[in-house]
Amino acid sequence: MALIVQKYGGTSVANADRIRNVARRVARYQALGHQVVVVVSAMSGETNRLLALAQEIMPEPDPRELDQMISTGEQVTIALTAMALMDLGLKAKSYTGAQVSITTDDAYTKARIMNIDEARIRADLDAGYVVVVAGFQGVDPDGNITTLGRGGSDTTGVALAAALKADECQIYTDVDGVYTTDPRIVPEARRLKSITFEEMLEMASQGSKVLQIRSVEFAGKYKVKLRVLSSFEEEGDGTLITFEEEDNMEQPIISGIAFNRDEAKITVLGVPDRPGIAYQILGPVADANIDVDMIIQNVSADGSTDFTFTVNKTELSKTMAILKDKVQKHIGAREITGDDKIAKVSVVGVGMRSHVGIASQMFRVLAEEGINIQMISTSEIKISVGIEEKYLELAVRVLHKAFQLDQAN
Repeated sequence: MALIVQKYGGTSVANADRIRNVARRVARYQALGHQVVVVVSAMSGETNRLLALAQEIMPEPDPRELDQMISTGEQVTIALTAMALMDLGLKAKSYTGAQVSITTDDAYTKARIMNIDEARIRADLDAGYVVVVAGFQGVDPDGNITTLGRGGSDTTGVALAAALKADECQIYTDVDGVYTTDPRIVPEARRLKSITFEEMLEMASQGSKVLQIRSVEFAGKYKVKLRVLSSFEEEGDGTLITFEEEDNMEQPIISGIAFNRDEAKITVLGVPDRPGIAYQILGPVADANIDVDMIIQNVSADGSTDFTFTVNKTELSKTMAILKDKVQKHIGAREITGDDKIAKVSVVGVGMRSHVGIASQMFRVLAEEGINIQMISTSEIKISVGIEEKYLELAVRVLHKAFQLDQAN
């Protein structure tokens, strides 16, 4: 008998029929003798509907009240899922994040999990219940409802698996695993049988939408066995996220091409080139809980510098306002510009550790297509470039072909 945590995304619970399908799948696992904890997202489109409704009332909704409202989407789904399980004759109970309880910090709309009290869940499992938990949400130390940010239900699932020391955490979505890139852009993209945690972390951080980055971080930190599966297929092994590189990991050198359309570029022009200037620019941005991605700095002949970095598109106007209000006059910057027409493309693979020339090959392929590189960032197993958004799909296709990711191992 195993303890399994299964997480189902919004498309998997989009309507009553799909919720019944989830219940039938869970019932099959319990019939095999497994204990099952189910984590569900809000029904597909529900969070967007609630956000739009909030913005009709208040263009910039109060974060605490926004969390109070959008957390209700998952509350509907857990109750419906528990009902569907009961209708099949199973014992089931549903819990919100606060009821579990999942304790987070107080960073509304993007809270981080601090602690999970799993005692209630364990008692229910031992009593033969299927436990259904709302993803994406928790409660801060003062009892306020918080949400974990988009994709946070993945994080809830993995965090529960870690707290419960589950045998496996299964992430069910609308795809049957992790692919070399998005098959909607490259039809020849292949499903990977396995991928390392390092690679999956890079893929998630660079824009792959299959898994939320914090869920991968949790899984890697707590050694949670993680598998991505399709909720629309009865059979299949999906993609296993592994802890160690396979013996044949030198091939392929690159495991996937990730991309992100949600980038925006900000350039602070004419900044004095002196120690501490980067902190003076990015400090107020960090204080506003805004994530910064790629960063470049150029030094001109007159001793000034242009400082460029990227943020999520949704944070562009907020970041620009912070820079103009708290930074520009203080540091003497000449001008601040923003550009939301850029995108990021990344090649990822642990094989890069033992192979040279990956960057030059990537840059050559892009140059041959007339695609100009605006920014570059690297890690040990990843190279990312910022390009004009209109060239994104072309870049993904040519890089996927150049690194022979369409060919089976």
